[in-house]
Amino acid sequence: MTGKPLVAVLDYGSGNVHSAVKALAAAGADARLTADRGLIDDAHGLVVPGVGAFRAVMDALRNSRGDEIIDRRLAGGRPVLGICVGMQVLFERGVERGVDTEGLGEWPGVITELDAPVLPHMGWNTVQAAEGSRLFRGIEDERFYFVHSFAAQQWTLEVQPPFPPPALTWSTHGGPFLAAVENGPLSATQFHPEKSGEAGIRLLSNWIDGLGRTNL
Repeated sequence: MTGKPLVAVLDYGSGNVHSAVKALAAAGADARLTADRGLIDDAHGLVVPGVGAFRAVMDALRNSRGDEIIDRRLAGGRPVLGICVGMQVLFERGVERGVDTEGLGEWPGVITELDAPVLPHMGWNTVQAAEGSRLFRGIEDERFYFVHSFAAQQWTLEVQPPFPPPALTWSTHGGPFLAAVENGPLSATQFHPEKSGEAGIRLLSNWIDGLGRTNL
């Protein structure tokens, strides 16, 4: 790969995405906020941001056919990174205050409310980085910025050889929850790398560095 890799940030109506574009640029990407399918198809990586409620994000994705865009890229083994609710919607379902919403179904499992005395979980927290993680290479002991009340609190996907097992990174607020997943071309973080200072930039840089070799 010569020059800066092209990273598309999916523009489907999710708010506050410009900080993600800036962080990706700082991490070494040619980052563009876009809904253009041609540009997204050409991009080395696709970032799916997400803020707000699970149902609102899913509605916006379906209304813009963003769900099809994500599925098309993953079917071709092309890298996708979900952030915050952009991670949550990758699971089968989300349950928020009695509202049960179907997700993208890339991973089995249900997004549920954290069992913690204080919600939302807001601020800096450590993670237990997966052994051999590419995303957390060199930043295993850093802190990252979270803003959420819901998360994936279990992992049930069974991966059979020859596919490598996913790298699961956990954090704790009240109880354990998934802070990040690396599963072939599909990666995601519950925290906001773009709000996590230098550690977040380095994580995005690690993801960008791997864009040419994640087609599994």
